[in-house]
Amino acid sequence: MMKKQIKKYALLLLIVFGNGYAQTKKYMDPKKPIEDRISLLMKEMTLEEKVGQMNQYNGFWDVTGPAPKGGSAELKYEHLRKGLVGSMLTVRGVKEVRAVQKIAVEETRLGIPLIIGFDVIHGYKTLSPIPLAEAASWDLEAIRKSAAIAADEASASGINWTFAPNVDVSNDARWGRVMEGAGEDPYLGSKIGYARVKGFQGETVADLAKVNTIAACAKHFAAYGFVEAGLEYNMVDISTSKLYNSVLPPFKATVDAGIRTFMNSFNTLNGVPATGNAFLQRDILKGKWNFDGFVVSDYASIREMIAHGYAKDEADATAKAVLAGSDMDMESYLYVAKLVALVKEGKVKESLVDDAVRRILRVKFELGLFDDPYRYCDEKREKEVVGSKANNDGVLDMAKKSIVLLKNEKNLLPLKKSGQKIALIGALANDKNSPLGSWRIAADDNTAVSVLEGMQQYKDNQLTFEKGADLLSQKATFLTETVFNTTDKSGFEAAKTAAKNADVVVMVLGEYGFQSGEARSRTDLNLPGVQQELLEEIYKVNPNIVLVLNNGRPLSIPWAAQNIPAIVEAWHLGTQTGNAVAQVLYGDYNPSGKLTMSFPRNVGQVPIYYNKYSTGRPIDSDKNVFWSHYMDVEKTPQFPFGFGLSYTTFDYKNLKINKTAFSKGEKIQVSVEVTNTGNVDGKEVVQLYINDPVASIVRPVKELKGFELVALKKGETKTVQFTLTEKELGFYDNEGKYLTESGLFNIMVGWNSNEGLTSKFELK
Repeated sequence: MMKKQIKKYALLLLIVFGNGYAQTKKYMDPKKPIEDRISLLMKEMTLEEKVGQMNQYNGFWDVTGPAPKGGSAELKYEHLRKGLVGSMLTVRGVKEVRAVQKIAVEETRLGIPLIIGFDVIHGYKTLSPIPLAEAASWDLEAIRKSAAIAADEASASGINWTFAPNVDVSNDARWGRVMEGAGEDPYLGSKIGYARVKGFQGETVADLAKVNTIAACAKHFAAYGFVEAGLEYNMVDISTSKLYNSVLPPFKATVDAGIRTFMNSFNTLNGVPATGNAFLQRDILKGKWNFDGFVVSDYASIREMIAHGYAKDEADATAKAVLAGSDMDMESYLYVAKLVALVKEGKVKESLVDDAVRRILRVKFELGLFDDPYRYCDEKREKEVVGSKANNDGVLDMAKKSIVLLKNEKNLLPLKKSGQKIALIGALANDKNSPLGSWRIAADDNTAVSVLEGMQQYKDNQLTFEKGADLLSQKATFLTETVFNTTDKSGFEAAKTAAKNADVVVMVLGEYGFQSGEARSRTDLNLPGVQQELLEEIYKVNPNIVLVLNNGRPLSIPWAAQNIPAIVEAWHLGTQTGNAVAQVLYGDYNPSGKLTMSFPRNVGQVPIYYNKYSTGRPIDSDKNVFWSHYMDVEKTPQFPFGFGLSYTTFDYKNLKINKTAFSKGEKIQVSVEVTNTGNVDGKEVVQLYINDPVASIVRPVKELKGFELVALKKGETKTVQFTLTEKELGFYDNEGKYLTESGLFNIMVGWNSNEGLTSKFELK
């Protein structure tokens, strides 16, 4: 009887105070500096427990249900109870997270809490636009707020770590993961990456301990945006100049923002898988950049080094990953299985394990998990925050700012608010699932506001909806290939009748939400299925068409660009899609978005990007065939980087540089006057580009080095000023050294990467 009472009392203490052993330890003292607490804890840890902190498992059973029996799930469960798991991913919801955290904290010897990771890419339950769409806003504060909304909801659901932001620069629209990034430009990508980190984590590392922030993760380190042929998981073969000047700057910006974790990538670089690449992880990230957070592998990428042909077996892959600086193993099962033996055999130094564990524990301490492992497990807060009106209002604001007006002839837009007969056509117009986009695994299906629902709120017009044709021939899921309808056109006639009787036709066409994202590479960037044929058939009966595009990447739409009078790039805008699109179409919001990836005329131009190189024969100077061009299409994009229209017009004049020659170290002041010459208020993204025409390494024909989002009332003029320093004028050489060279610099300030006012100055 006495033994039962003692056991019952001990259990009560465990529930109230957590692991009693851990609570008595000095590393639990919140008054001590974090580094001291880490040292004290590591003295208590066995080699096996250290390696356990480097092990991350995917969620593998219903945590609130019975313990798993048999298979890998049972093994993972036993590892969790023995303190051999440092992190879990895709466990979500307060009840689930609390249950798994309770095992780690209350049933293991040292009571080390788990860090809970999740792919919070563009929102948790309430979804913002996909990141590529958000980038088109060029509104850094709005992007920061969007990430903060995502962090607010994720943290309220028990999550304390997101695998975002993706800061891969990419100029290849065939690659489906362009939807996760900020586009083709490293300067803009750096600014956006910095803003997203601040949104997720707060302004300082101290903010990580707040309950509404989460640790961010820069990915994919590095060069994943340049996979050959745009093919997922493929090799990368780029120059060191491209690496230093295009790939690395956004990653460095996240380090400057205080990011706490990095994720390496699936690709090879210089023949070495990024997961086993010491040059990237040890020399640059942890060396030159002094990054003191930790690096997690991408999903099973340590094991995949065997398939790459870089590691001969599991033990070899484990050793190479640790030696290269991969601190945490995501779902390869190799560290926990092989690393202890490798250390004991002298093949991996225990000091490397210690370094990795210190990094992981540091982030856990910074998150406040040791002081309160259940700090993210408040069910009341979860109910109040997730899906709140404030968060829905926030993502609606972001969605409107992400829309890009590509064309607007015949004054079709904005639509009249009364007296118009409008035919709304396209399966995507009445779709509540596709607009959520890819990478939205916590969101409930069919929770987006459809375009039809958004437009129905404007009740003084006669609105008729016809699907025209199914987009899909079977249900789309995140884990399966998307299969499109290529034969059934039975709805064409009804759609043509509706269009014939309308003043204006609004057609919502594009990609399905799961057609972009990971493993969604395409060699055809046209409208999939029968959509192009439907568009042309409707045009025959009524050419007054407003084409609303839903997509996660640049599309090739040459026929539409030539024939359709109004085109709106509406991306996959998330939960509030329909409301955002309707408010733009009806003029309650004046679009101000600008493209951050060039739209090709056809897929044969890809990769295509504004910051290209001139080549030795850039123009047809001799009036013959021997110059850099295509025989069958212009070499310019359909819509260039930085392009986007408004319902008003803007005039640029009086571009000034404060003097014509500067010495190194001086600040160069550039100004331009911008006037709203139209009839409505609007916003303009004023863009500054430079060109270094003669350099020790050939420089691009243009490079974005400044931008300003300016609000102008109708008739208003503002002077926009930029400051250029050596930071903007220089570049990295092939050894990674930053150079600023003397000579002439050309400058352009304008409304997209192709058009603007020009001037020049000399740097002595």
